[in-house]
Amino acid sequence: MLRPLLLAFAILEILVPDRIVARGERLAFENPESGRLRPWTLPLARLEGVTAIWLVRNRETAWPGVKPLFAVLGLPALLQPRAFLNVALATAYENPEDIELKSWVVPFTRALGACYLVVALWPGRSGSPSDARSEP
Repeated sequence: MLRPLLLAFAILEILVPDRIVARGERLAFENPESGRLRPWTLPLARLEGVTAIWLVRNRETAWPGVKPLFAVLGLPALLQPRAFLNVALATAYENPEDIELKSWVVPFTRALGACYLVVALWPGRSGSPSDARSEP
């Protein structure tokens, strides 16, 4: 059930990244009209969609390499959510100092960081589904 949703969102992110970003701005910013996106933000959103599709299709082989990325992103988001958001906003926007976050964004970032760490540290299955099928 999760895979089709992720694939659908990834396809939307490839096709209409501007709409996805605008929706996110309306949800997270008190003043969504103030943000000026950097030139690379929408192309990187498309690349994120392509990467998500690749990861869903190659999850068995890609997962061990992706888990450390969850830890690298999750730890600062959990421990210093405001600093994490400052870096993220400065990366995506030309004027991050003009953007006012809604009150729920910092606690949500901390919770998301905790979830990323759980994913990174979760031991997972001892064998893949393909291993189970190959046994007699």
